[in-house]
Amino acid sequence: MNEKIQDLLSNVEQLISLPAAYVRLNELVDDPGSSTDDIAHVITQDVALTARLLRVANSPLYGLSTQIDTVSRAVTVLGTQQVRSLALATSACKSFEGIPNELMSMENFWEHSILCALCARTLASECLKHQREAVFVAGLLHDIGQLVLYRTLPDLSRQTLEACLDSPDELESQEAEREIIGFDHAEIGSELARNWSLPASLQVCIAYHHDPAQATQNRVETAIVHIANSIAALVELNTYELDNAPRIHDIAWELTGLDQDIIVPTITSVQTQIGDARALLTGS
Repeated sequence: MNEKIQDLLSNVEQLISLPAAYVRLNELVDDPGSSTDDIAHVITQDVALTARLLRVANSPLYGLSTQIDTVSRAVTVLGTQQVRSLALATSACKSFEGIPNELMSMENFWEHSILCALCARTLASECLKHQREAVFVAGLLHDIGQLVLYRTLPDLSRQTLEACLDSPDELESQEAEREIIGFDHAEIGSELARNWSLPASLQVCIAYHHDPAQATQNRVETAIVHIANSIAALVELNTYELDNAPRIHDIAWELTGLDQDIIVPTITSVQTQIGDARALLTGS
């Protein structure tokens, strides 16, 4: 791995970390010897995490017909993988609050991230039987590498932003980052996810969300996040014109079995969910 990336991550990880309860939860979910009671017990040791998890589980985002009033019930009804995904989603936004930067509005960053997560979840309902919440989290965290770059390499990051703005051929952010910095936000974001022992599928989605053809595993999930990233940009711009968003690679449509007809209903669905999701994940 690029030594410079590891150095940057070492600096960032001194500033941010996932809650200890999530770290232990992550270990238990991957341990075949653990029980649902073990998992519930770890979560309930963190009062803030418990509150966030139950709030999301009972939100309109899920529309469950039954009230989830305990963590044990959440684990039973939603399943361990889904609870892990929700715990990560609610923890990540809080963890990154402590990384201010002068190059990007954090409000705008999380707005795009949440929109991408909602788009990914909506698209997944059309082409995945499982993993909807895992894809939601991948959409939410797809650009975390940008926060690392903006925090640790502000001058070079500013140059990449200016290069994109000044480019006559609409240079994309990851291309400018590779030219100026030597690697891009997708690469450093994936390495951060690996350092945190996050699920391998999440690492892959973050690494290749701009170029799904490069993914050798979790290809459908990666393609979904790739498409979702562009649709999220359309929502932000209040348009349906794909020319205004990052280009969607043909391979992404092929892998998911979807086509451009899904764009308008996805935007419509996401627009009805964004308010609840924003309030739940960022508290705003």
